[in-house]
Amino acid sequence: MKVKFWGTRGSIAAPGRDTVIYGGNTCCVEILLNCGETVIIDAGSGIRLLGDHLMATRETVDVHLLMTHVHWDHVQGFPFFDPVFKPTTRIAVDGAPRCIKGLRAIFDSGIGDGFFPIQFEQLRADIHYLDELRYGPLKIQNTTITTVPLHHPQGGFGFRFEEDGKSFVFITDNELTREIWRGKRIEDFVPFCRNADILVHDAQFVPEEIELYRGWGHSDYSTALELALKAGVKHLALFHHEPSRTDRAMALIEKKCRALAGKHGAEIKIEAAREGSELIL
Repeated sequence: MKVKFWGTRGSIAAPGRDTVIYGGNTCCVEILLNCGETVIIDAGSGIRLLGDHLMATRETVDVHLLMTHVHWDHVQGFPFFDPVFKPTTRIAVDGAPRCIKGLRAIFDSGIGDGFFPIQFEQLRADIHYLDELRYGPLKIQNTTITTVPLHHPQGGFGFRFEEDGKSFVFITDNELTREIWRGKRIEDFVPFCRNADILVHDAQFVPEEIELYRGWGHSDYSTALELALKAGVKHLALFHHEPSRTDRAMALIEKKCRALAGKHGAEIKIEAAREGSELIL
């Protein structure tokens, strides 16, 4: 299994000279399964570049698109994903409830609404909604994908991939808490993340900021690390970077998170996800 980050930023795209290392595009991750199938998680602005790559390297595009939820930074790139305009393209959509409705809402419904000038029905690709994950696991050949509900306004799903004895967990837009009265606690996500080879988790904020943004549905690096340690995760990748966070600030977060892990005597690989980087399981 190979994981590639096409968009790592949260909330809004943040291009510019201060984000060239960790990236400025919003959420989009490509998973190439050992069986050869491709799964895309979310359709933020990073999916435009992924679309260009797929068009340049494949005769036809046949992918699964899993949506964590349909807030704007996770769907805004979909109209610019060029494969949707090719009749040979097949896209199987699944994920959080209402995800296909959210994708359709981007487009004009015929009465002058939406956020894009054409209608969903004008897309030439075969886009079909599986609607399997809200009822149970999704099987793609020998890969099993399961979900966990997110602690985020309007909800959503995190995903766990199991293939050939390896496990990859992706949880973004998820507010981890230490007090039960605030919502879902760190411990509530431990079973889902147990012994994962790689955990990608939301860490938009730093600990000093979290109280100011309580209820926004995001975590800081200390709670993401605490989850990883309690679950016995081997590799933690921080994700959904705050849009104003510069490369220099992101490097400092990596350093602080590694130092915090060191205080616990933990042997865990830690990084902040970088646009264009790949992880191999």
